[in-house]
Amino acid sequence: MEHVIRAVAPGSIAQELDIRPGDVLLSVNGQEPEDVFDYRYLLNEEEILVLIRKPDGEEWELEIEKEYEEDLGLEFENGLMDDYRSCRNRCIFCFIDQLPKGMRETLYFKDDDSRLSFLQGNYLTLTNMDDRDLDRIIYYKLSPINISFQATNPELRCRMLNNRFAGEIHEKVRRLKEAGICMNGQIVLCRGVNDGQELERSIRDLTEYLPELQSVSVVPVGLTRYRDGLYPLEPFTKEDACRVLDLIHRWQEKLYREYGTHFVHGGDEWYLLAEQPLPEADTYDGYLQLENGVGMVRLLEEEVTETLQGLAGDDRKRQATIATGELAAPFLKAHVERIRKKYPNVQVRVIPVKNRFFGERITVAGLITGQDLIGQLRGNMLGERLLITEHMLKSGEPVFLDDVTVEDVEKALQITVSIVESGGNKLIEQIIK
Repeated sequence: MEHVIRAVAPGSIAQELDIRPGDVLLSVNGQEPEDVFDYRYLLNEEEILVLIRKPDGEEWELEIEKEYEEDLGLEFENGLMDDYRSCRNRCIFCFIDQLPKGMRETLYFKDDDSRLSFLQGNYLTLTNMDDRDLDRIIYYKLSPINISFQATNPELRCRMLNNRFAGEIHEKVRRLKEAGICMNGQIVLCRGVNDGQELERSIRDLTEYLPELQSVSVVPVGLTRYRDGLYPLEPFTKEDACRVLDLIHRWQEKLYREYGTHFVHGGDEWYLLAEQPLPEADTYDGYLQLENGVGMVRLLEEEVTETLQGLAGDDRKRQATIATGELAAPFLKAHVERIRKKYPNVQVRVIPVKNRFFGERITVAGLITGQDLIGQLRGNMLGERLLITEHMLKSGEPVFLDDVTVEDVEKALQITVSIVESGGNKLIEQIIK
């Protein structure tokens, strides 16, 4: 695969050497990088020899002196500098299998790539990893690696992933542990499948990998309305959620006494479904699994509180609307009321958007589509701006899951849309600006 350069950072070494987008990186110190990790490793020298091919076919050999580990400032058209590895499993809970037809092609790609785990936090099943893959993780010290366990019972894991090799996970995880590779784990809980005694077994087995396995999240399976022909999974009830949390809390108390870590954490959805208060901040052990929906609500509350303490408040006038998922709406309404105590003339309405595209069992903001936003907000008095979280959009692009753009929403609703980045300070900044 050719390593075509997509962008060159301003003021970088590459820009000084007149390397440009469209050029191709051929080698570093005489070696063609296999992927992004080879490339980064080869840069870890103070003197390197880089071979570049220009669009007209001319090759430039560049001798570069730089600081150790200093980057050249190159971005490649393929971020991995290699083919993406697809998933070999047919998991009974796979969200991609629950997508409707006709969405953009990239949404249907199932990745299971250790490099994406390190770079983007994606979760791996380890089923498509051989000894060489493990060797590379250990050699490059790729850490942390995020692992989808689902169950530690080998037979059950094979059934859940529909992969006869899925039960071989323990040998691989032990090898990573022995090499000192930090890991985080995930259990997607399916009612009547890997909950109850199987969840108890999984947590018990996974404590064997402490402290290298830093945390394990337990999150409820997401079920859309597009499940025809798929494994018959049922949603969890309030009583189910209470039982799951009782089990998690019991293990947290035991492991904190023995190891000084709570280790296993329930996703925020469990607490809302069980109608139980969220844990205190120190229970989350540094928020290791935020992207998995663990502790996001509590952390936002902390950040809003801290930011408000540093603001004097004033009488500025603002009118806006926040559109969010049903899960976060009650908490955002409470934060808005706290903000209004310092900014009483700031009027912000929080509208929970029902997920009619995927089904109303899906309540997180990150899976709201542009068409649901338009359909449910049209005709409402929205004020001067509409605020939405960045998690609704494709990474780096103003596009929703259904390919509706932010511009489409603005035109349809006749309002300016403001994208709110993660963090309580960013939320307050957008509300009062």
